[in-house]
Formats: sequence, structure tokens, C-alpha cells
Amino acid sequence: MKKLNLILFIGLIFCGLQQIKAQSIAKSLGMYIFPSNNQNQATQDADEADCYKWAINQTGYDPLNPPTVTAAEVDTSPDGAAVRGAAVGAAGGAAIGAIAGDAGDGAAIGAIVGGVRGRRAKRAQDAQQQQANNNAAEAQAKAFEDDYKKAFSVCMEGKGYTIK
Repeated sequence: MKKLNLILFIGLIFCGLQQIKAQSIAKSLGMYIFPSNNQNQATQDADEADCYKWAINQTGYDPLNPPTVTAAEVDTSPDGAAVRGAAVGAAGGAAIGAIAGDAGDGAAIGAIVGGVRGRRAKRAQDAQQQQANNNAAEAQAKAFEDDYKKAFSVCMEGKGYTIK
């Protein structure tokens, strides 16, 4: 029984290695390759490995170990937006309070409302800037990958393959 389990285990490992080997570099990049000059699978595998290395040397990008592109962090520390909002709100509240008969209460209410608005505006600006930074980082990562794919494609086409 132990021998049978061992044989099954070895068979499963062998099948797994064959599947990993069958996965080509081009397929992992989402590319399709057609051997235009009737190259066999062994030749195609060797050509893909050569082009993989060549494209890394040309671009500095390894698609199997891509660099981490991080977005710049936005400074979310207080910058006086609440104070500026409070000052504007106090002035407006004082004017309205003067009409209503109590400029002091109007100024106090206006300062609170203005301060809250100032903080909200700062948070909204920070969130918008962080989203822009995240989008820029994603675009940079995509540009690295696209540049690599272009180099890999040029190499494979030079070796007589059609690639899409």
C-alpha cells in the first residue's frame, strides 16, 4: 500500500511539472505565438527563453518579478484649511448675526460651520490627489509591461514567429 501511494505521489508531481513546463512565457504574458517557419515546440521554448532574457536586458523589466511601483503619498496633515474656513465663516456669520441682532452668536456659528467646511474641502482634495497618484503609478507599471512585451515581440518576430 505504501509503494502504491509513493508511486501515485511521484506521478502527481511529474504531471504537475509537465503542466508548469507547458505554460510558455508568452502565454503567461497573454500573448499568442505562431511558428511561421514550422519550428517545433522545443525550438519555440528555447527561442522564448532567449527572447525573455533579451527583452529583460533591453527594458530592465522582468515580468516574472515585476518591480513594485508605489504611488506617492499625499500629505494629509493639517494645513490651515479649517482655520481659513473658520475665519470666512465667522465673517459671514457676523454679518448675518448683525442683521438678526446678535453679531457674536452669528460669528461663532459661522466659524464652526466654516471650520467644518474647510476640513471637508481639505479631505476631498487629499483624496482626489491620492487617486491621481494611484492612477499614475498604475500607468507606470503598465508602461513597463507594455515596453517589455514590445521588446519580447520584436525578438520573437526576428526569430520567425507571428505574435499577437
